[in-house]
Amino acid sequence: MDMRTRHDRIRPDRAAPEAGSDRPLDWGLRSAEQADVEVIAELRAVVLRPDLERLGRFDEHRVRQRLRDSFSPRHTSVVVADGAFAGCVTVRPAEDGRWLEHFYLAPGVQGRGLGSAVLRTLLRRADADGVPVRLNVLQGSAARRLYERHGFAVEAQDPIDVSMVRRPGAGASGT
Repeated sequence: MDMRTRHDRIRPDRAAPEAGSDRPLDWGLRSAEQADVEVIAELRAVVLRPDLERLGRFDEHRVRQRLRDSFSPRHTSVVVADGAFAGCVTVRPAEDGRWLEHFYLAPGVQGRGLGSAVLRTLLRRADADGVPVRLNVLQGSAARRLYERHGFAVEAQDPIDVSMVRRPGAGASGT
């Protein structure tokens, strides 16, 4: 999954753009490198903390270590917005389609359409290949609404996780 863009020389430790601007973000994806693991693990801890605390599951060490243990630069892309590290996403091939994992955006770029833009790009690729995309989201997470807007439906759930699937061509990937 090589998604190099003109941003492929951007350092991942640069700060994400400031929140509060209505100006559209200039964004792209670049292939992750092993050196990106720590900045991505830190972003994961920041983004997941409120939901994990609400669910009584936040552990300062474990939230980062789980990312380190499953990090796959081969299947991960770094989201770059306005020339700075803004997030990441992993799309892992599976026997029955693809798994969307570790989709995190820096708080400063959330709510500005970047998540939808990245998701549309990834879903177009899956649709072109005719494969479903699956993911897990934490119960009560605002991210669930984003996924539902893009055609994901609940497959199963428990007190912590909601498993969702999107069949090829489902939903409003043009949203």
